[in-house]
Amino acid sequence: METKVHKKLNELAATAICGNDISSSVLYVSALAIAFAGQYAWITLLIVSFVLFLFRKIYGEVVGALPLNGGAYNALLNTTSKSMASFAATLTLLSYMATAVISANEAIHYLHHLIPSMPIIIATICLLLVFALLTIGGITESAKVAIGIFLFHLTSLAILAGFIFYYLTYNGVDLFFENWHFSIKGGSITNAIFFGFAASMLGVSGFESSANFVEEQKHGVFPKTLRNMWAIVSIINPLMAILALALFTIPVLQSDAYQNTLLIEMTNHVGGNWVATLVAVDAFLVLSGAVLTSFVGVSGLLERMTLDRIMPQFFLKKNKRGSSYRIIIMFLFLSVSVLLITNGNVKLLAGVYTISFLSVMALFGIGNILLKVRRSKLPRPERASWLGLFIAISAVVIALIGNILMEPKGDLPSNLAIFLDYFIPSVIFIVIMLNRTLLLKFLLNVIHSVFDPVRSFVLKTDKRIISTINKINAQEFVFFTKGDNIATLNKVMMYIIKNEHTKRIKIVLALDKGDKVPANLPNEIEFLGKEYPEIKIDFNVIDGKFSPQLIRELSNKWKIPINFMFIGSPSEKFPYKIEELGGVRLII
Repeated sequence: METKVHKKLNELAATAICGNDISSSVLYVSALAIAFAGQYAWITLLIVSFVLFLFRKIYGEVVGALPLNGGAYNALLNTTSKSMASFAATLTLLSYMATAVISANEAIHYLHHLIPSMPIIIATICLLLVFALLTIGGITESAKVAIGIFLFHLTSLAILAGFIFYYLTYNGVDLFFENWHFSIKGGSITNAIFFGFAASMLGVSGFESSANFVEEQKHGVFPKTLRNMWAIVSIINPLMAILALALFTIPVLQSDAYQNTLLIEMTNHVGGNWVATLVAVDAFLVLSGAVLTSFVGVSGLLERMTLDRIMPQFFLKKNKRGSSYRIIIMFLFLSVSVLLITNGNVKLLAGVYTISFLSVMALFGIGNILLKVRRSKLPRPERASWLGLFIAISAVVIALIGNILMEPKGDLPSNLAIFLDYFIPSVIFIVIMLNRTLLLKFLLNVIHSVFDPVRSFVLKTDKRIISTINKINAQEFVFFTKGDNIATLNKVMMYIIKNEHTKRIKIVLALDKGDKVPANLPNEIEFLGKEYPEIKIDFNVIDGKFSPQLIRELSNKWKIPINFMFIGSPSEKFPYKIEELGGVRLII
């Protein structure tokens, strides 16, 4: 039977998938920045560009060293504990959920300008369904649609900018200089720039998406996607803010009508009904592209979490195109339910969207710190400086604080209150999954104490639950040792006990020709077996050099998935790249 080769994404395709999300910010971030910073909006957007430039190095170092799906989750999983990584994954999931619902709903609102009779809620559900089916069809098929949307969006913005420049050539830019002397609300330029920067940071939402499907990209493509997204944000968002300030007075720009549809109002002002239609269609398409980004990103993230047994193994089932369709369907139902619960008032999700996204960026920076400290010998193509890392994390924390302190609009609750409404149930679910064996044991004890009189029922229930616990603990893990001393091997055992549900581990020593088993190693492993009697340790000496091929052979022979195999952090002299090992995890 012929094996189908899995096609990976080139630079344009990968950039388009995540670029649609980040470039769609031009539809709202310029107006949002002006609402808080007035004439200084373009300055706050340039500050955001600088922060994003620093994050290019941060993402480049972390993902370059650990080029696996999962983004911040993957970074923290390989540098801290499973619980900390799951915390980051929960925030990422909430960010994707909010992005999908908000983007889909806003896309339909733009289309509603052209088709007023269209029902908003039903059309939003249909749009979410379309992109769920597209993602189920495969990432390469999704990429073709994303590329079309991305190129159309950039072309539409170029046409709009051209019309505005033509208009300003004949009408001048006096209004921009008049706006420059406009009195800031409250009179504090510092507060204006602070809250303007906090609001403007929403314009880089989507920058984290590329890291969540890095395994689907060709070698060397990931850093190029970061560069391309940074260039888009650095040029388009500040430029649109400057052009808006050259066309309208600040009070007009800060009105609700212009906040929601700034680009269309700019088009109407310079003339050309067909351009206004073009912008409306472009807004619909690029916001739809952001929905696609959410489905692709969440698919890579949750698949990785499921492989690590945080999510139920039920979600690992794939279709013929290699898509984890059960994950996509679950995310679709989650998004639709949130849309129906909020009754289409997606402003309620703004707090979830804002705090989740900024928290994920901050955690990615923390992951970089831990990578430098705990995995210093791990090879990586580039390194972020400590100063740049400190500035970047501080900037994100400042933006996070600013968004928490912002006064809610109208009678809506605060951003933090809305965020906690969604975050707390999500964390509870993850905690349950991480501690499910303990909870099952607790349930077993309750059943024994309550239902012992009904012995037949108790015995049947007892057998089923014990079977479930044994099935979880029966999974065998492998650690490849280089002849490590007992202190290192003890760290391995402590990590296994703390992070994995198992009763069995194989310690494997691969010996090349001429190599010998270290004299003390068998005795030290025997000693560890006595120290950890709850875990069966099986010591195996394998003839052959440690290599990706050996890993695959042992995985097939022992029926142990590669992501349940561990190694210590390799040095610069290590002959293989981490991605060549097929998903082997680093635990020391």
